[in-house]
Amino acid sequence: MTSSEADDQVITTSRDIAASAAAIFELIADPARQPAWDGNDNLARAAEGQRVRAVGDVFVMVLTKGSVRENHVVEFEEGRRIAWQPSEPGRTPPGHLWRWVLEPVDGGGTRVTHTYDWTRLHDEARLVRARATTAAMLHASLDRLARLVEGQ
Repeated sequence: MTSSEADDQVITTSRDIAASAAAIFELIADPARQPAWDGNDNLARAAEGQRVRAVGDVFVMVLTKGSVRENHVVEFEEGRRIAWQPSEPGRTPPGHLWRWVLEPVDGGGTRVTHTYDWTRLHDEARLVRARATTAAMLHASLDRLARLVEGQ
């Protein structure tokens, strides 16, 4: 794979949000709150009490079309970084990853970087949707996060 092909398979966008990393991270790390800011309008609901605390945690989401996804947490640093790999229940994740990195910026805000990485995606059925995922779609989640947390 050439670097340009890999670049096409790692979509990243960032935004500065006028809120603390801790406040933003709570919205991301609590699956029950994720549908409120999901810019892809793909998440319907998640049960309360699944707040992510460590690598190895698995949280369950119901998608808008009714299917269920287990999300396997593969990176975690409280208030700073979280990443997960979705899968169908009981299955090995097919290789795509959603990542959030939060960094304090001058003035008390936080730079939030959202990444969708499908360089290791091996499920042919998911490639069409992966290819259709854009930075604008990821940025929509950042915009919704900002509206939620800046309004608090």
